[in-house]
Amino acid sequence: ASNETVASETAAAVSQTGSVAEVADTAMPTVVAITSVSVQEIPNYFRAFGFGYGTQQYSSEGSGSGIIVGENDDELLIATNNHVVESAEELTVQFADGSQSQAQIKGTDADKDLAVIAVQLSDISSDTMSSISIATLGDSNALTVGEPVIAIGNALGYGQSVTTGVVSALNRAIASDGSQNVQTGTDTEVNTFIQTDAAINPGNSGGALVNANGEV
Repeated sequence: ASNETVASETAAAVSQTGSVAEVADTAMPTVVAITSVSVQEIPNYFRAFGFGYGTQQYSSEGSGSGIIVGENDDELLIATNNHVVESAEELTVQFADGSQSQAQIKGTDADKDLAVIAVQLSDISSDTMSSISIATLGDSNALTVGEPVIAIGNALGYGQSVTTGVVSALNRAIASDGSQNVQTGTDTEVNTFIQTDAAINPGNSGGALVNANGEV
């Protein structure tokens, strides 16, 4: 390739990288890390002194991501995946500035794997409020195959991560049980999804997939 061609391609790459950085910088304050603590019971098979069998409780911790989608008079509202918060006894949200607050589940839809959780505004400092923002929601119907997208998540609590890709396909039908062999005439709910080749890191569940305008 000629020097002119190399220079042109390099300039285009730098321009694209700068564009991704700008979009990520705008979208990152809308993405939060979510830590959930759940309590589970397991059978205790140890028989001692004739007391018989019982159960033993233990707590487990999980993590995911969420998107700040709204605010009412008392609460900040965050959308995430249902499996991130399912069975949680305690939820902690970490904002972009590193501060943390307790959260409560507002509503869930297991079939669509969606949930909304809330943080009391009284639990969020003014400094944190000035460092976060509410996400701008885009129009999924306006997406086109091949359109560039950016995935942002919390990467298992190690800090926010950014990956890029394109819209690989639209309206991918998947049954709510995860089966890709959709059978008609059954009670299984079928949902349609956006497919992307952007790398989805562990802990990105519930995070944002945004377009070049920073819209979720």
